[in-house]
Amino acid sequence: METLITGMSWMTPILVFLAIWVLSCIRVVNEYERAVIFRLGKVLPQPKGPGLIVIYRPIDKAVVISLRTVVLDVPSQDVITRDNVTLKVSAVVYSKVVNPLQAVVGVENYQWATSQISQTTLRSVLGEVTLDELLADREKLSLRLREIIDRATEPWGVEVTAVELKSVDLPEQIQRAMGKQAEAEREKRAKIIAAEGELMASHKLLEAANNISVNPTAIQMRYLQTLAEIATEKNSTIVFPLPMELMRAFEKFAEK
Repeated sequence: METLITGMSWMTPILVFLAIWVLSCIRVVNEYERAVIFRLGKVLPQPKGPGLIVIYRPIDKAVVISLRTVVLDVPSQDVITRDNVTLKVSAVVYSKVVNPLQAVVGVENYQWATSQISQTTLRSVLGEVTLDELLADREKLSLRLREIIDRATEPWGVEVTAVELKSVDLPEQIQRAMGKQAEAEREKRAKIIAAEGELMASHKLLEAANNISVNPTAIQMRYLQTLAEIATEKNSTIVFPLPMELMRAFEKFAEK
């Protein structure tokens, strides 16, 4: 009996150690995660997960990679456009891991590497366009940035889904110059519209004069209409139209 008790006392630490080892080998991987397994320093061909996985410690080492979309905030970059305008531009990059093995083996830190390539690409691409193109064609520039960054991160197993220019900070001198340009453009359009209105009015007046000159009675009707419009107002002034023919008759009489 004593021998059995002694044997069980020696087995207890071993059983406890085995239980702890088994529990440490069990790991739960979430639905949006994958575990890249290194066995004796060599990566296994297929990542494990999601769900319950077994890692044989200490010969196995697991690196868990998230497959969710990550938002990288690209800080403001000093950019000199093609027309020599200095400004600050910031952007947002949306990326996700599509190949966990390449994200672990192909690059040391895929998020930091994606952020750095995004900053350098932002400066190089925006330096090839003018200020007007930057302000007017932001969607085209965002698409071009996404294609270039995605092509650079493809060997790392990272896919760039979207790139958006967040803000463009212009110097005060450029803002004042753009304000003056916009004001001058509005004045130009106002003068053109006023001139077009005068031209159309002159055509209408000429057409009305031609129509009235066909029948002399039309002139008299226009006189009476003008008197009716004046009579509607409460005033003490009476305007009576004097035919120009009568004035010409007086002029001829005076010359004689």
